[in-house]
Amino acid sequence: MSERLRFLPAGHEALLVELDDLETTLTLLDRLRAVRPEGLKELVPAARTVMIRFDPLATNRSAIAAFVAQLDLSNRSARKGETFDIPVAYDGEDLGEVAAFLGWSVEELIRRHTEATYTVAFTGFAPGFAYMTCDDAAFDVPRRKTPRVRIPAGSVALAGKFGGIYPTDSPGGWQILGTTPLRMWDTARPRAALLAPGDRVRFRDMAKSAIAPAPVRERRVDTDPAAEGLRVIRADRPALYQDLGRPGRADQGVSESGALDRASLRDANLCVGNPSDAAAIEITFGGFALRTDRPATLALTGAPCPLEIRTSHGRSVFAPFARPFALDAGDELTLGVPSEGMRSYLALRGGFADVPVLGSASTDTLAKIGPPPIAAGDVLVPADRPAAAVDPDRPEPKQLPRTGETVTLDVVLGPRTDWFTDKGVQTFLSQEWAVTAESSRVGVRLSGVAPLERRDAAELPSEGTALGSIQVPHSGQPVLFLADHPLTGGYPVIGVVASHHLDLAGQIPIGARIRFNSIAAFDPHVKEIDR
Repeated sequence: MSERLRFLPAGHEALLVELDDLETTLTLLDRLRAVRPEGLKELVPAARTVMIRFDPLATNRSAIAAFVAQLDLSNRSARKGETFDIPVAYDGEDLGEVAAFLGWSVEELIRRHTEATYTVAFTGFAPGFAYMTCDDAAFDVPRRKTPRVRIPAGSVALAGKFGGIYPTDSPGGWQILGTTPLRMWDTARPRAALLAPGDRVRFRDMAKSAIAPAPVRERRVDTDPAAEGLRVIRADRPALYQDLGRPGRADQGVSESGALDRASLRDANLCVGNPSDAAAIEITFGGFALRTDRPATLALTGAPCPLEIRTSHGRSVFAPFARPFALDAGDELTLGVPSEGMRSYLALRGGFADVPVLGSASTDTLAKIGPPPIAAGDVLVPADRPAAAVDPDRPEPKQLPRTGETVTLDVVLGPRTDWFTDKGVQTFLSQEWAVTAESSRVGVRLSGVAPLERRDAAELPSEGTALGSIQVPHSGQPVLFLADHPLTGGYPVIGVVASHHLDLAGQIPIGARIRFNSIAAFDPHVKEIDR
């Protein structure tokens, strides 16, 4: 018996292992979890691939590939789980199109979907998103040519041979059949994800079924109007708590998230004597103000906003950028609009009294994990943790991109560069790409005069995506994944932004342009292994 392993580059810190089928993929996943190679950081399983994230200071792509190649995958993994009935209102936007594609009526589509049994193969994309295989082989439908910017939470959808349920409002390219009122992800439960690998699912038509779904209780976060600290008096756009994220939780479908410009976060903390990984406030395009009820030392880094202090006596002074500065009780601090860059980081000496979720205070906007966005009227409560001496002599901050400028980002080609024609790859590297207004912490949506040309219109089974991945949907207009990106995706990734340019990518404003520079050729390796 012979098996084919294909090793594909996925940036500087990840490797994609492609296998023959889902069964072999899950077997490799279990072997790697049982015997972890040195330097392995995280595993992201998918339909026919396992993405291996590694520490480049401890190992390299060749060593990881050699370790995987010698593993025995002959004894297949067996998984068991619970059985769930999922109530569905079949009111999805794509119901008619999916029925027409399959050659069925809408009524037959609903009947066959409710008669089928789905099995959870793996989780990914977002926390609580379960990729399910179906025992009815006829369910095989393409993704949408262009993904939607927002798919509502609870949407029951199909893509390729998989079914899934969106746990939160998020972008996505799956075909929507309907919605369920059940919550797929809830950190208040002992097991936050409703579905886990091995579980079986039967869908029930709420229009015909006597099943009464359990009510979904919305959890409320009560704010204390008497709280003391730094009161936010202006927030033109929601600000977010961010630290260095929550790495190593891919097995729960949770991406790392964290600050988009990590170097600026660290600099802000070092300015005020905090640990470099302490949470700060990530502010997009300025337009933020607060009033303090106590003496406080702060620093702002990243996008350089003008900083005006209005004292309790009515006097206005300007605070330094990228240097520590002090506020007295009653002072107001106002952040203007930055002249360059996009995101600023406001650190407080002693830190903020954040409440970590899954080990981090970061807000993941795709997964809806972490503290709620900060708005006017909220109070930023100081933690008063021990701090070292402030550092007033930080290096001069680097210049950041401006609207209208062209920014060059280094990229490592792969893992799916060969899904594009030579002309498509040349277009990717030679053409300037405009940053559109649809960009967010999830990803930078790009627009170019010429779309990227693919070799064919085949569907790519969902697979792991690394931070900095440049995914290309059928429209040929790329999306550059940032910190809140989905763990898995179903469109080919033509390249991955080099590690040294990830912070820069998070600071490119809307209206700027990007040019990609290849620093590593696409270099896949295939090994045939006798078992």
